Amino acid sequence: MPCPENSPISPAELEARLRLHCLPELGQRRYLKLFEAFGSASKALSAPANAWRSLGLPACCAEARRSPLVRDSAQHALAWLEREGQHLLMFDQPGYPALLAEISDPPPLLFVAGDPTILEKPQLAMVGSRRASRPGMDTAAAFSRSLAGAGFVITSGLALGIDAAAHQAALDVGGQTIGVLGTGLEKFYPQRNRRLAEMMIAQGSAVISEFPLDAGPHAGNFPRRNRIISGLSLGVLVVEASVASGSLITARLAAEQGREVYAIPGSIHHPVARGCHQLIRDGAVLVETIEHILEGLRGWQNLAVPAQPAVALDHPLLCLLIAAPHTSEALADACGWTLPKVLAALTELEMDGRAVCEGGRWFARLS
Repeated sequence: MPCPENSPISPAELEARLRLHCLPELGQRRYLKLFEAFGSASKALSAPANAWRSLGLPACCAEARRSPLVRDSAQHALAWLEREGQHLLMFDQPGYPALLAEISDPPPLLFVAGDPTILEKPQLAMVGSRRASRPGMDTAAAFSRSLAGAGFVITSGLALGIDAAAHQAALDVGGQTIGVLGTGLEKFYPQRNRRLAEMMIAQGSAVISEFPLDAGPHAGNFPRRNRIISGLSLGVLVVEASVASGSLITARLAAEQGREVYAIPGSIHHPVARGCHQLIRDGAVLVETIEHILEGLRGWQNLAVPAQPAVALDHPLLCLLIAAPHTSEALADACGWTLPKVLAALTELEMDGRAVCEGGRWFARLS
């Protein structure tokens, strides 16, 4: 990767970079290869086609660079950048996140809606299943609130399930959170989380993407998105995940990038716990409280341990319910209480918002 110039680029160079960014099949590695070969986007665009071919670039890239569609896309991006709260971070310019610059394939450009300065703050990524259980969502929210209260920016992928719970909980305590999209910022996906993204931007957080503004939700975009989530962060916490979950891709990328990987265990009978168990077998830190995360990150400034742990285990029934959902009869058998005593205790926990009954089984609520 070229060394940062730390000097402003010209309007012509900015437009040239945006044109390169729009080219089909270019990608971040080929983009950076052009910079290494020519020294600037402007020179790369004006280079002869055979010079591009000598770098092993697809013919379609060289042919498309002067097309009206590419020019129009660059002009649209320039107009987008003129609006308040919309920014572009570039790999060789001030403001580019230092941790992200360390990974092997940093995105050359990052579109940012919201506050770009929070990308330089200490971040913890939280990821997990899109089809998370109610206890999993509550666990994600509880940890996110505590981590945000401890001074971390919460970074995730703005997907349904665990991602959305983590973003929302950070906002609920006045914290900051970053959503990394696998689409362009003008092709938001999933639409059900658009309102959450708008709240994030309005409350001083940010939504970012490396993709052109009009890029749709193609399957190959999301693994690329995951390397940014982990690359921005000091560590990745996986809350719930199946063995085939994209969250395990994020965790693997985090390990390759030298980041910490944390996983919350669950019931051996729950499919969305098996991915976390696999991560723990592979060396991830088993996490039960926020202290298990903070103890390895004491050196970061402006982080304060919250007064309460993320998971409260002060009630014997909650200890059982955190491990796995139970019927009231099963709880009575497990703890040795009479059924009337169990039912009375469950009623109190439900009134306190600490337990909920669904389909005849009781779940702990950790938020």
